[in-house]
Amino acid sequence: MAFASPISPFDPDGQDWWSKGCSGLTQRFCGVGRFLREFTTHLRFGRLSRSPLHLTRLLIDEDKADCDWIARQQDPWDADLPGDIGRRHASLQALKDAIDVRSLLFANLPDLRRARFRVYRELRDHSRELIIEGNLRRDDDVYRSVHSLAMRAKLVGFRFDMEDGFLRRICRDEQFGLGD
Repeated sequence: MAFASPISPFDPDGQDWWSKGCSGLTQRFCGVGRFLREFTTHLRFGRLSRSPLHLTRLLIDEDKADCDWIARQQDPWDADLPGDIGRRHASLQALKDAIDVRSLLFANLPDLRRARFRVYRELRDHSRELIIEGNLRRDDDVYRSVHSLAMRAKLVGFRFDMEDGFLRRICRDEQFGLGD
């Protein structure tokens, strides 16, 4: 009896079970790692705000995910612009980031079928208010041909309240849960 046999004693067919390819768990870990790397590198700076995004929660359970983050603050360079242009820029950047994070998550985790996203805005007193949320499905198209960023975000399933180009807080009674 040879103790250094290259054939696993657990495989009845005499083949190496460990060299048959990656397991689903390994693929999931690799996908999460790619998502986190791309989240921190590709979304490091926005087009309208150079502030970073802050991922606060990522929960993956079988074919669904929950992903929460804090939206970028208004760019300091916008402070001298007239009116609320800086706030509008931050709102548009939050919508663009939501669409981009959705694309990253579904591209890097092909087993996901749906995801719940929540985007918060950090206030001056360091409290947070919910400004964007959505229960999204992989099957929903991104509608890149739609010019309006707000309309594109709505078409893929994001829900938000925008007035005069500024994202307002979503009231507690308007929020919804993750549906099946």
